[in-house]
Amino acid sequence: AIMGGKVVRTIRSDIDQVQIYDNNPLDLALEFENNGIKYLHLVDLDGAKARQIVNYNILEMLSNYTNLQIDYTGGITRDDDIRTAFECGASHVTAATVAVHEREKFYSWMITYGGEKVILAADSLDGVVRTKGWKKNTGIDLMELLEFYCERGIRYVKTTEIGRNGTLEGPNFELYKNIKAKFPELSMLASGGIRSVEDIDQLETIGVNGVIIGKSFYDGKIKLKDLQKYTSSVPQQ
Repeated sequence: AIMGGKVVRTIRSDIDQVQIYDNNPLDLALEFENNGIKYLHLVDLDGAKARQIVNYNILEMLSNYTNLQIDYTGGITRDDDIRTAFECGASHVTAATVAVHEREKFYSWMITYGGEKVILAADSLDGVVRTKGWKKNTGIDLMELLEFYCERGIRYVKTTEIGRNGTLEGPNFELYKNIKAKFPELSMLASGGIRSVEDIDQLETIGVNGVIIGKSFYDGKIKLKDLQKYTSSVPQQ
């Protein structure tokens, strides 16, 4: 995640509480690429707060100086935001708040850019979707939201179990099992609580298509070399 030009991690999923890692975003991205990583999930925390894209210059820099496939998220609320993200080099864009509260707009983005380029962020706490930097309890059932967009051709969904994000307490395996059982056609990205390669192996067994790791890497629990057995088989898109 990016805030104020620095690489940071949220604490307990609170965008007002962050831990700053003393890393230059480009240096870190190049380190990822040099170790075989092909995909980068880039969170614009300034954008999430401002409700519009902010760190597009960092996105453009990373796109220009690496070959990483960048999934950009944070503050994607307007047509201009998603257009800017793709123009600055994003290969995918992930959105949550618009997908929940302005469904017609999000669906129009799926039509314009393709259901394989726009990723649904369905982040929940105890099965209830949260938006606006995870602060707003929408009262919407997670499975209802997934069903709505599956019927409209969404290809990818990123699901974060908010209570576990940044905790290293382990993923909510049961949640991902339930989603995969009900929506087998979805390509699912798991996020929140991942602490080891054993967790990744178990998620892969469930049928999860990709994982997003942050704290476990920054805290040294998972090394980049540990991920090479997964990245070597990932096809470029």
